[in-house]
Amino acid sequence: MMQEVAKATVVITNPTHLAVALKYERAAMGAPKVVAKGAGFMAERIREIAGKSGVPIVEDKPVAQALFKLELDTEIPEALYRAVARILSYIYKLRGEVA
Repeated sequence: MMQEVAKATVVITNPTHLAVALKYERAAMGAPKVVAKGAGFMAERIREIAGKSGVPIVEDKPVAQALFKLELDTEIPEALYRAVARILSYIYKLRGEVA
């Protein structure tokens, strides 16, 4: 799971207690997928790996809590599309990519 963090699109946190890494490839995936998640020490490690790998970290407590309930390697449910799309759009704008 931890090796997937470096390949993630974004890590969403709550701010220090939870961390969830999402991967999204527009051309290849129907929806973003949870590739790593952790609480406490594991959340800290996920943030550390993301920081070293250049993966953006976004603090969004409600979204992090909702995503943390999901199983690993599953696409996010439709109910979270809008919230996650807002975060991904922000990431794409930071990178200078078209959302």
